Amino acid sequence: MRKRMMLLLAALSMTALVAGGCANKEAVKTEEPAAATVKVEQLKPAQQPGAKSEEPAAPVENRVAEAIKPAEAQTGKAVEEVSAFEPIYFDFDSSDLRQDARNTLTKNAEMLLKSKPATRIKIEGNCDERGSAEYNLALGERRAKSAMQYLITLGVQPERLSIISYGKEKPAVMGDDEAAWAKNRRDEFVIEK
Repeated sequence: MRKRMMLLLAALSMTALVAGGCANKEAVKTEEPAAATVKVEQLKPAQQPGAKSEEPAAPVENRVAEAIKPAEAQTGKAVEEVSAFEPIYFDFDSSDLRQDARNTLTKNAEMLLKSKPATRIKIEGNCDERGSAEYNLALGERRAKSAMQYLITLGVQPERLSIISYGKEKPAVMGDDEAAWAKNRRDEFVIEK
């Protein structure tokens, strides 16, 4: 009888621990990305209703780039250079480097060592939107550290590398499916000025 009571008590304790642990998970919610967004209304030329434009509209990419340029010019700060380095991608809930990521890191290391010998790189770790903010910040940091360690083994000097984790705050692609999440589980390489 005493053994049975202990088993029941242990089962109830485990159930309470599991339920309490699940309560800490943050519900998945759609948030605005931290990246600059431009409303479509700002990009369209001012027209009267029913009036037709004589020249064809510029592609959306060009209009977005033109809308963002003035904001950068107003700040007066140097904007980080667009990186020629390829991003690497990770599996769900993992900071292990896949073979395709290692191949990309090898190319990035060759570029760093040969054509950009004095360049400093910031490795930005990112995650998909699933999981809590704290967990994703830690996972993004582990991903950035994995890439940094691999670059160091390829001969890149550690003082040329820095890391930062954005967790789920800077999604590359908005969406609630595996295709979008796979693009958000990444490390990006930004040239520091």
